[in-house]
Amino acid sequence: MDFQRIAISWQLTDTHGWGIFGLNLALRLLRHGPIPPLLLTEPYIIDMPDGVIDELRPSIAEMRQLVGQIEARGEAVYSEQIVVLHALGANFQHTEISDQVRGGRNIGFTFFEEGGFDAEAIARANAYDRVLAGSSWNRDYARDAGVRDIEFVCQGIDADLFQPGTASGAYEGRFAIFSGGKLELRKGQDLVLAAFRIFHQRHPDAVLITSWRNAWPESAAGIAASIHVSGPPDTDAENELDITKWAVANGVPDDAFVDLGWLSNRIMPSVLRDMDAAIFPNRCEGGTNLVAMEAMAVGVPCVLSANTGHLDIIKDDNCYALNDQRLVTGSDERTAMWRESQVEEIVEKLEEIYTDRAQARARAEIGATFMSGFSWENQTGQLVSAIDDLH
Repeated sequence: MDFQRIAISWQLTDTHGWGIFGLNLALRLLRHGPIPPLLLTEPYIIDMPDGVIDELRPSIAEMRQLVGQIEARGEAVYSEQIVVLHALGANFQHTEISDQVRGGRNIGFTFFEEGGFDAEAIARANAYDRVLAGSSWNRDYARDAGVRDIEFVCQGIDADLFQPGTASGAYEGRFAIFSGGKLELRKGQDLVLAAFRIFHQRHPDAVLITSWRNAWPESAAGIAASIHVSGPPDTDAENELDITKWAVANGVPDDAFVDLGWLSNRIMPSVLRDMDAAIFPNRCEGGTNLVAMEAMAVGVPCVLSANTGHLDIIKDDNCYALNDQRLVTGSDERTAMWRESQVEEIVEKLEEIYTDRAQARARAEIGATFMSGFSWENQTGQLVSAIDDLH
């Protein structure tokens, strides 16, 4: 690779998928190369070791200086010596910083969950030297839609943090079920509640442990379209979703529900090690579902919907696959590729885990071994290899 830097356009953080991806990509490039990162956006870190913060300080200082120069000049910066990774949102739209910093090569990175691309969207994607997709499903869908140069690069997990370990005993005597992810219709939390209501009636020792935050509460309103819940969650005085009130209003007993709130990536391993199962009945995943990958890596028996991006991490007996996938009622061209898991099958898989703990442990061990091959070191190497020919 002839470039001197790899610029990362999106915000690094330790609280959600895109940010965790960027944070680990930057750290691996700093530690192992082959070339250092160039940050383009102010990071937002809530809980990282001081040593990691110290590693990032020079890059953050450099970023602030660069952004200051851009603002002072009032014009875009171009450097032939850098390759820029541009985060692409819906319809391959980029953020403002992508207009302000351009490199000798410009690579789009996408995790899309809505399709039906028009000609303008395809033209935007094809304006990049290459597009990298977070799942093979994203790659194939985009190719079929007309994106010419797009490759699949899977995200990774922090293998030093996310590995099997000893449970704390916080839920001793209970059957703890984890569900995480941004609260929205696509993630399927309505299906989780519906399945858990049935399962808890059969097994009163069950408890549902959730981390269902959403930094954009208005986007959670779409979950009201589900037949499984009565409306979306309310927001409190601080504009946070009142998850517990919503769960109880939808039939989950208050003493069988725990809302963990916002969690940093650093503490997730200890949370997950206390779980007996984790369920991810997502209707669509543009990527490979980082939270599910981390749960598998820790050794939690996982229930996964067999659709879209999840298909890249469902292998043999490494999880409990929800194979009964049907069209989503009321879908349009944008969501025609979404698929609906069936509540009855979710309950069935939870019953399998509950009644056959030996089999559950065996599948969890297979899942953990499988995920050990997805370290950020490995996946950063794959990303670099995917753009290495673009001199």
